[in-house]
Amino acid sequence: MTAQRSKITSLAIVGAAYAVALAAAAAWLGWGPDTGRLWLDTLIADVVATVVVFAFSRACRNSSFYDAYWSVVPPLLLAYWWSQSPDADALRCALIAVAVGYWAVRLTGNWLYAFPGLHHEDWRYPMFRERAGRWEFVVDLVAIHLIPTLQVFLAMLPVYIAVTTPGEGWMWLTAIAFVLAVAAVTLELAADVQMHRFVAGRAPGEVMDRGLWAWSRHPNYFGECGFWVALALFGVAASPEDAWWLFAGAAAMLAMFLGASIPMMETRSLQRRPGYQEVVDRVSRFVPRPPRKARV
Repeated sequence: MTAQRSKITSLAIVGAAYAVALAAAAAWLGWGPDTGRLWLDTLIADVVATVVVFAFSRACRNSSFYDAYWSVVPPLLLAYWWSQSPDADALRCALIAVAVGYWAVRLTGNWLYAFPGLHHEDWRYPMFRERAGRWEFVVDLVAIHLIPTLQVFLAMLPVYIAVTTPGEGWMWLTAIAFVLAVAAVTLELAADVQMHRFVAGRAPGEVMDRGLWAWSRHPNYFGECGFWVALALFGVAASPEDAWWLFAGAAAMLAMFLGASIPMMETRSLQRRPGYQEVVDRVSRFVPRPPRKARV
């Protein structure tokens, strides 16, 4: 089987798995017990769908089955919340829909472009399972599948507040949130394109330090955090009295990137690319800024 056919077949399998997962979530929302709380009903449905995806990932022995779930579900959560909120402010919801849709298309498209097929698995997942030993099943379910689902759901709660709160709220802050969201996703998109072009033409061992990557070693993660901050601002604009907790999801995203994702990637890059230390010495770790001058 050629690489292209392998990718197409793999995408069909992943697509079928997601269709089953989303059907299970819809079945729960349609016929499952009603908690009386819209956010809780959708959280349970989200977990149900995640467990279905987990079952497929175990059957195929590849936890990367879950990767696209991160970007597929938020637009569906938004659409469902909006459909259940007859008094929602139409303009605010439309701006959120554009921002979330733009983010989802960018992230899912990046996954589609880079996805080689189910013969490949993200290098972090086998490492997690091997370290867990006899608890690898639990780690696979909880750390690789359920925790990311809960994290994204938490970060989407400001959208829930923005969609279910009637009245226009602070429209000036809604406008700022929209501009920030679009700018953050555009930064991510530019970083993706620059990295893909670099990977396509790089020499063995060469490290990326051009374009946005000359100002930050992880501009994509910086943009991702900016997007979740923008969603928190949408929530604050709709319900200012809830501002004290609406940034919890964005803070959790920042903690994940700074405390886990970036350190793991940095360690791997230093091990695999000797020239990466020179990039570390010159280029900001996270927040973009002009690079330092190279040491002589």
